Amino acid sequence: MPEDSYFVHHTAVIDDGASIGEGTKIWHFSHIMPGSVIGKNCNIGQNVVISPKVILGSNVKVQNNVSIYTGVECEDDVFLGPSMVFTNIVNPRSAVVRRDQYLRTVVRKGASIGANSTIICGNDIGRYGFVGAGAVVTKSVPDYGLVLGNPGKLLGWMSEFGHRLEFNEDGFSTCPESGKRYFFDGKKVEEVV
Repeated sequence: MPEDSYFVHHTAVIDDGASIGEGTKIWHFSHIMPGSVIGKNCNIGQNVVISPKVILGSNVKVQNNVSIYTGVECEDDVFLGPSMVFTNIVNPRSAVVRRDQYLRTVVRKGASIGANSTIICGNDIGRYGFVGAGAVVTKSVPDYGLVLGNPGKLLGWMSEFGHRLEFNEDGFSTCPESGKRYFFDGKKVEEVV
């Protein structure tokens, strides 16, 4: 993509071989490494590092002080809160090289990860999942799942618009903002179409 189709602050470093989509904005002191792919209309905040082979879909919002390490993929419309953390090795040691053991973590469409939370590698975040501020995710989060605490626990369900869903005795809930309806079968939540 031509460099004039996206914005890069003059203090940011963009390595050769990075791919950046049209309309994306990259702010102060961020570093985009070779082989990373950033989709259209993303916003990359201050002091962000995007490592090689990271993939970000379109309209991804990365807040300040986030490092996205090799092995992470974020689908479209993902929100990464300030200073949240991804890991990519389960048992890191300074003296042991494990670059061939990075675990993959996928953050699915529309998911939000709150400020200062930590995602332990190999645990995916489902579509429209919501990880609360400061949570430590040690298990994958289901679609629409709300995870809070340390260690993170599934404590509820969220709508696509980010409202907590309260289900009636028949298993239905309606988002107060969008009017979309959801069904909970006792194990998973799905949008009613």
